[in-house]
Amino acid sequence: MVAASGTNLWAKEMAIRRRIANIFNKREEDFPSLKDYNDYLEEVEDMTSNLVEGIDVAAIEAKIAKYQEENSEQIINSRARKAEELAAALRASQNSSLVDPADAGPGPSSQGVGVGSQGQYAPAAVPGGLMQPRPTGMALQPVPVGAPADPLQGYAAEDEETMKLRAERGARAGGWTIELSKRRSIEEAFSSIWV
Repeated sequence: MVAASGTNLWAKEMAIRRRIANIFNKREEDFPSLKDYNDYLEEVEDMTSNLVEGIDVAAIEAKIAKYQEENSEQIINSRARKAEELAAALRASQNSSLVDPADAGPGPSSQGVGVGSQGQYAPAAVPGGLMQPRPTGMALQPVPVGAPADPLQGYAAEDEETMKLRAERGARAGGWTIELSKRRSIEEAFSSIWV
């Protein structure tokens, strides 16, 4: 019974995350600075975790509806851009899977990876019949001359209270709470007592 309820919670969280990611789909290039983008991501994660935990659901749903109404054009454009990128990746993976058998070499057949009848790589099919696109090898981006070595350098100007709030929210987003730490310490203390 525990596994079933855990699976339901996981499925609920995944459904919420998919829904939120489909609405709040801005990218880093949509923001003037990295700090603004990180603040946006933090706000989205806070809303997501509150929806999963059932905290202030009505207010969050109202906020989501308002955001959808105000940014409907941007949401549609982002979805279209993502669909185009996925289509391009699929085309690239299909084109790269057409390898000359002479170039295939000894390759993956000894490792148990799917191999076609001519020794070519056969990509795995996902449920639903679509082939999963493979990465096409992205080149490393050069760092501009004069760019700061630390990408989080802009956070140095924040006050101590803001830094504490960020640390607390980050820990909560990761599932850590002070109560969890206290309970574990007590359990470990009592488990070490010999009777």
